[in-house]
Amino acid sequence: METYYNPEDLKKFGKIGEFQKELADKFFSYYGAVFAEGALTAREKSLIALAVAHTVQCAYCIDAYTSDTLEKGCSEQEMMEAVHVAAAIRGGASLVHGVQMMNKAKELSM
Repeated sequence: METYYNPEDLKKFGKIGEFQKELADKFFSYYGAVFAEGALTAREKSLIALAVAHTVQCAYCIDAYTSDTLEKGCSEQEMMEAVHVAAAIRGGASLVHGVQMMNKAKELSM
């Protein structure tokens, strides 16, 4: 295997229930309901999923939702903007925790 993530494994995701069908069925039912049209369009949900995939660094999800967003008519510019939103939130989350460090440093310095 050339990489830790084997792109062919993504095609096997539907078989995840092989070892525990009942839980897999529940997950796929929930997953389908989440991605159904609702207050958000399927296109909007796909862009959110692409951004989240980058945040959680799931190579399989990045592949899947890159394809999905393109199939739903998203432009490369929209996709990259979604990735930048994810990066900004992730970076901001790290920085805001700096306040916790600052508080602790001040407490210890007293």
